[in-house]
Amino acid sequence: MAIKLKSEREIRLMRQAGTVVDRVLERLGQRIAPGVTTAELDAEAQQLTEQMGAEALFKGVPGPGGPFPGTICASINEQVVHGIPSDRAIRRGDIVSIDYGCRVDGYCADAAATFVADEAAPQVRKLVSVTQRMLETAIELARPGLLWSEIAAVMQKYVEGEGFSVIREFVGHGIGKEMHEDPKVPNFVSNELRARDVLLEEGLVIAVEPMVAMGSADVVVENDGWTVVTKDGKPSAHFEHTLAITADGVQVLTEGTED
Repeated sequence: MAIKLKSEREIRLMRQAGTVVDRVLERLGQRIAPGVTTAELDAEAQQLTEQMGAEALFKGVPGPGGPFPGTICASINEQVVHGIPSDRAIRRGDIVSIDYGCRVDGYCADAAATFVADEAAPQVRKLVSVTQRMLETAIELARPGLLWSEIAAVMQKYVEGEGFSVIREFVGHGIGKEMHEDPKVPNFVSNELRARDVLLEEGLVIAVEPMVAMGSADVVVENDGWTVVTKDGKPSAHFEHTLAITADGVQVLTEGTED
């Protein structure tokens, strides 16, 4: 792995991008309601990105389905990640996962959140709550000197203890001048992680993004080449923050406003 530790200056620059990410996700969360389409959310995200002088990270990224067409990934219910914004209208009881990243002055930030449209079934609300808590647990535990596997083990045990499954096909990542950098940051413990564990140290910046399924963790990619769905069609949730490891613990770069 070629992990690039960030200076205090670089972390400040990444917080600028994180502030944009936070504001976009907050605005889109306020708009999510029955009848709104994910294409409308995408258009608003692009407008906000331009207004704040940022560059959207996802738009145009190459993939099996061609360049990604959206500013955001908008994934509904059984869609886990990489949902393409479309004219599909959100319905009452849907859960909508919005993933958004941007670059400001050469540095990136990335975050995601899952929103409930109006009322949802109790087990669906629990799924969203448990996934969010899984990310909060990682934030609370992260500090210099720990191995990532120690945190991932706690995250995994918590989710599985609540009766849900951790998606294994997609993991978090390092982030900096590029959206995806080393290291890989899984939300579970595996032989690969044990062999290539990550020591948390000052200057490490990672995007931690748990994805949790109500049923099986197995996923498939739809015919568009992008949208990932649960194989059993049951709902999933997704939360993400960009975190900087500091001497004192951790800074959440995609939460709140700039210092």
